[in-house]
Amino acid sequence: MEPKGLRFGGGAAETAIHPAVAVAVIVAAALILLLPRKRLYLPFLLATFLIPFGEVVVVGGVHFLTPRIVILLGLIRILISRFSSKEQTLPGGFNLVDKLVVFWSVTYGLAFIFLYLEWGAVVNRVGVLLDSLGGYMVIRYLIQDLNDVYRYIKVFALIAVVMAVCMMNEQYTHRNVFGEIGGERSVPEMRNGRVRSQAAFHHPLLAGGFGATIVPLFVGLWSRKKEKIAIIGMAASVVITVTSAESTTLLALMAALLGLCLWPIRRHMRAIRWGIAAALLGLHMVMKAPVWALIERIDLTGSSTSYDRFILLDNFIRHFGDWWLFGAKDYNTWGLDMWDLCNQYVAYGETGGLATLVLFIAIIVFSFAAIKKARRRLGTRERQQEWFLWCLWAALFSNMVIYFGLGWDDQTELAWYSLLAMISVATIIKVVSIPAPAESRIVAEPEPAFSI
Repeated sequence: MEPKGLRFGGGAAETAIHPAVAVAVIVAAALILLLPRKRLYLPFLLATFLIPFGEVVVVGGVHFLTPRIVILLGLIRILISRFSSKEQTLPGGFNLVDKLVVFWSVTYGLAFIFLYLEWGAVVNRVGVLLDSLGGYMVIRYLIQDLNDVYRYIKVFALIAVVMAVCMMNEQYTHRNVFGEIGGERSVPEMRNGRVRSQAAFHHPLLAGGFGATIVPLFVGLWSRKKEKIAIIGMAASVVITVTSAESTTLLALMAALLGLCLWPIRRHMRAIRWGIAAALLGLHMVMKAPVWALIERIDLTGSSTSYDRFILLDNFIRHFGDWWLFGAKDYNTWGLDMWDLCNQYVAYGETGGLATLVLFIAIIVFSFAAIKKARRRLGTRERQQEWFLWCLWAALFSNMVIYFGLGWDDQTELAWYSLLAMISVATIIKVVSIPAPAESRIVAEPEPAFSI
């Protein structure tokens, strides 16, 4: 049965926030409004990731989850900075990735509103727009140069350590310390006798997805002579991934490691992509089932729901005519548990139509293209920087893979926007040689031309 209020209009009827969480939000608010920009990332990330997602303030029927409150404070800080100082909001200008995120967010919101034509849908999409576009713009403001990128990843390492410790505790005590605060379950979910830890995240799948997709970022940090932090971050991320007990997250971790291992043949990726496409087409021609039925065969934990994911994607393709314009209202009637949109591509298609899906894929494609363009511009003069860009490529590849098995929600959505912002900043660069001693430095340049 589809949960009540899944589409819009559901949720807590009144404010449900722990006193300790209220104090933490107030402290974070003060720091976000008063600290220099280069220090804002710390209270922003700690408040959004370490506070249980279920903590909510209800004002006039509008739900303000703690990440949404922090994002709103971040937007206020941007406005204050815009009118009270001369610092740039977005150094390097509004590039193509930034524009695509804006177009995608607005298209997604409008499609949903046109689909339902109800006031509840408008309220819901305003909140989603605040989460998506607002969250991205705040993170883009926080990450303005490569040093900001490295500092941001260091805080991710701290968050990963806290989550890993708490998720290990769930394995042995069967108690979630974040659930004791409120907002999430205090007793971890069990499946086939296995504990599925989740810490402050809304679901074990989301927790494991966060851990798996940030591993390449720590590998990249290692290249910046931060070996200890990188090792700690990688170890914590692996613990998060394993203790979530999810096949999808383990597959995403494998994709991240595969992406890193492709570094030696990075200049031949075009041939590899066409080879994979040809192989999939050939399999589709000779298999008795469609090629996407291969998803059903993936089970790395012995407790996977891979069959449900196959049926979800199969129904999505077969019902193209029902959802292509603005999405579909009745996708939950297409089969058992089809309300559970555990595929990001399917979710955006069925709730936002073809335009939303195409723009989302375009964000991924042009992010890959931006990395490729930046790597070629660097050439062999800055091998260390080229490797860091490749680590961002591997993280993006891991996200692309995991989207076939989950849809980002809660704090993990901000992790995705963080990666896009890192790519957006790290690719607007060029190498400038400087004399005596012979070395190079990285500076910002205007938006590059993108090519695929």
